[in-house]
Amino acid sequence: MILLGEIERIKRLVAYCKRLYNTSDPFEIADRLGILYQIGNCTHEGCYMFLKNHRYIFLSNRLNNSDLKLVMAHELGHALLDRKANCYFIRNKTLLLNSKLERRANLFAAYLLIDDEILVEYKGYTKEQFCNCTGYPKELIELRLR
Repeated sequence: MILLGEIERIKRLVAYCKRLYNTSDPFEIADRLGILYQIGNCTHEGCYMFLKNHRYIFLSNRLNNSDLKLVMAHELGHALLDRKANCYFIRNKTLLLNSKLERRANLFAAYLLIDDEILVEYKGYTKEQFCNCTGYPKELIELRLR
């Protein structure tokens, strides 16, 4: 379980990044922060690594655009919240994991990708309809709405 103070810290970090860089695009934020990323033939859907004092994100070239953005946002969360940890994104496991690192990265991705404007735009939609329209998994919207 993530404490309320930790949730507020993540929300402030997301708001700061969005305001500072005037975007919620995780690729643009990574570029501006000097976090290197590469899309290629990866075993996992995504991976964050801290190597020789540099932050790297590796993404699978098998992901569609919405999944690529989601995985990038998740891995960016690791880069900002868990700088020295090495973490792997595995679909159907990472969004359900109970580890503190994964929950924090998931929350970061949820707040980065699903802002209040999107929630207003899809007000009245079911979770399934929201997911179909945005391409985001149900677990992500559930995290954002908690």
